[in-house]
Amino acid sequence: MRNLKRFVSLCVVIAFVLASGISAFAKDEVKININKATVQELTKLKKVGTKVAKKIVDYREKNGPFAKPEDIMKVPGIGQKIFDLNKNMISVITP
Repeated sequence: MRNLKRFVSLCVVIAFVLASGISAFAKDEVKININKATVQELTKLKKVGTKVAKKIVDYREKNGPFAKPEDIMKVPGIGQKIFDLNKNMISVITP
């Protein structure tokens, strides 16, 4: 009986650890709406610093919202490599 209680307690602890790990991974999948994001938010994209983030905002203000994620490559400084690194993080929900 004592071993059964220990086993059940161990299973509960393992289930809790696994559930915590899964939720931690889910938080890594942050989506950035490039039609609304600030310069600071855009710097969360891989290989995008403040200067390139500012170019994204300037492009958006001058040309209107992006229609699809790939349109970010129209911004000077954003090429195929940077897009490929970030395509799973980019969304284009229009305001």
